[in-house]
Amino acid sequence: MARTVEVSCVVNGRPVTALVPVRRHLVDFLRIDLGLTGSHIGCEHGVCGACTVRVNGGSVRGCLMLAVQVEGCAVETIEGLSESGEITDLQEAFVDRNALQCGYCTPGMLVTIAELLNRAKPMSREDIRDFLSGNYCRCTGYQSIIDAVESTLATRLSEEAL
Repeated sequence: MARTVEVSCVVNGRPVTALVPVRRHLVDFLRIDLGLTGSHIGCEHGVCGACTVRVNGGSVRGCLMLAVQVEGCAVETIEGLSESGEITDLQEAFVDRNALQCGYCTPGMLVTIAELLNRAKPMSREDIRDFLSGNYCRCTGYQSIIDAVESTLATRLSEEAL
């Protein structure tokens, strides 16, 4: 029988306490225990980015982190970023630029891009590409994703300058 442990953390701004198996990965905790299915399980090796979430403000791979490691932490998922409005402009740019097709990679991609946008500094297309190099998309060819990020970043930087 698997050993369990109580985990208390804050997920998307709400306190959560749950009894979880000690070997349960963070992405499985979010999906199975909390019903937050926006983060996807892709490669299970930390290389595809589909499971990317924020822990204490930084992006992490949910398939490489155990649920017990978020004890006392603040976790943000794609659902939380969407509900807060933090990435509304980015989501709109993704739609406007046709930057998603099947959508499997999109939640992890958006969480990663949110980190890039929070840096609030000009970046070249190559810099954006490098920043997103750990997130795989099998459908779009990345051009439209880079277009969406570039336009969102430019808009945010111009609004900050006002």
